[in-house]
Amino acid sequence: MRSDILLREQKVGAFPFRLGTTSYILPADIVPNVEFLAPLVDDVELVFFESDKLSNLPDAAVIEQLVELKGDHRLSYTVHLPLDIHLGSSDEVTRTRSVEKCRRIMDVTGPLAPFAYIIHFHGERRGKEPANDIERWRSALDRSTEELLLSLSDVAPKLLCVETLDYPFDYVSDIVSRHGLSVCLDVGHLAFYGYPVQDHLDTYMAQTRVIHLHGNSDGTDHKDIGMLDPEIIAMLTNRLAWEGERERVLTLEVFGRTAFNRSMEIMRRLVE
Repeated sequence: MRSDILLREQKVGAFPFRLGTTSYILPADIVPNVEFLAPLVDDVELVFFESDKLSNLPDAAVIEQLVELKGDHRLSYTVHLPLDIHLGSSDEVTRTRSVEKCRRIMDVTGPLAPFAYIIHFHGERRGKEPANDIERWRSALDRSTEELLLSLSDVAPKLLCVETLDYPFDYVSDIVSRHGLSVCLDVGHLAFYGYPVQDHLDTYMAQTRVIHLHGNSDGTDHKDIGMLDPEIIAMLTNRLAWEGERERVLTLEVFGRTAFNRSMEIMRRLVE
């Protein structure tokens, strides 16, 4: 509890980026989480899910509350689109439903004027080879991206950020570039799956709008950043300081108060 009190003194500030975290720090709904986080961070990643049986898609009253909190605390929002979308699916019904699901959530959250929408270009399977037929999978992703952008003419393509996952990002980087999308550089994923962080910073930083940071332990991801190599954190923050003229969001993509407090304490020490 003492760490909560310390953190509530003021936002960390002094970084050349907007520091954020997820909307699942407290075991509560989205609005209580944002109310708790608003004095502490610059951005909140709103994590949405929507399936046939379960959804946390906000209604108009919740959106109105989030808009008010944004104005009161000078917040921004990043919107993480659902994890159960399959834009590269070989099944046309699944693919088109995934496009529609993304479009619906982007429509609902439009009044929040999100800083970014985070999207996963899921493979058909986990691992470094995302599909048996890579070109067919890539073609489906390309078609889904085009359809989504055409259905959202008022959303700038750069607001859609494709996240680095478990496969080499080279598989989809040309799709990102061709459609004018941005990159969500998930440094936690890069470290977890053994990809060279420095190389990705060099290659993709110019296209990166959002960065995710989290640690891992015993084969489990999204731990506090104290479980990440300190050299990676230093490498990242130094690079961002060097390129500080462009506005970006760095999201501590952790879940739960303990992981959040530990991560924020590490970030605070960087500016002491």
